[in-house]
Amino acid sequence: MVLIFMALNLGYSILHSALIGPEAWGVLAAELATGGTPRAVLINLFLFIFLIVALAAALRALHNRGLLSVIGPLPLAIQQFRQVGLAVLALFAVVSLLLPAGEAMQPAPNLAPGTWIMLLPLALLALLIQTGAEELVFRGYLQSQLAARFSHPLVWLALPALCFAVLHYDPATHGQNTWLVVGWAALFGLAAADLTARAGTLGPAIALHMVNNLSAIVLVAPEGNFDGLALYTYPFSLDDAAAIWAWAPVDIMVLFCGWLIARIALRR
Repeated sequence: MVLIFMALNLGYSILHSALIGPEAWGVLAAELATGGTPRAVLINLFLFIFLIVALAAALRALHNRGLLSVIGPLPLAIQQFRQVGLAVLALFAVVSLLLPAGEAMQPAPNLAPGTWIMLLPLALLALLIQTGAEELVFRGYLQSQLAARFSHPLVWLALPALCFAVLHYDPATHGQNTWLVVGWAALFGLAAADLTARAGTLGPAIALHMVNNLSAIVLVAPEGNFDGLALYTYPFSLDDAAAIWAWAPVDIMVLFCGWLIARIALRR
């Protein structure tokens, strides 16, 4: 899967560079590295379609399984996605409106509202692909395969969460906050794994993941870090230790509440 994914990304880079020319590709490549423009963020998110293609190929070649087999019953997955998505979205809206941010955390306007609204349908589709791809791999494939092999929940809950967390290890972007980001990703992985195990489909995990990324990428993003598509930006970057550590307890509590509300929504 990794080899196919890397090959597809390399093929995309070569083809896109050939189509627009080396100079234009150099400009775009710089944008893709920082996510500082709407097109850069959208391209980065849409490229996750290659991960879905790679997983589908690996599933068929090595396990004789189709891609839908790692999602669960599709009608139920869609229903649970809707239930959990609406509940978690309501939580994020309440937190955004009622939680005092303080001057140091006050967001500033970024994209023009008209441009943002025009790009919103594309952004939602891109987020669905990106979050869906990650959940297909870590919860749909890795968690289910480990659960089929090992009966102890610690194995099939923790290992995918740890793998997911390690992929967020990026000292160049996060600086002193690197391990805090990795720890948050591990907690998110455990929450998504628990929802998947309880629901029997990927619907709830994708919904939680998508609403979280909608908030962090499309609504309010840290300044200078993948903020090209955001309506607002926070006045700090991801390597600002003081700001990130001050905001971390709130972020972790929102994640916990999101997981709890998702659990409640699934019982309805």
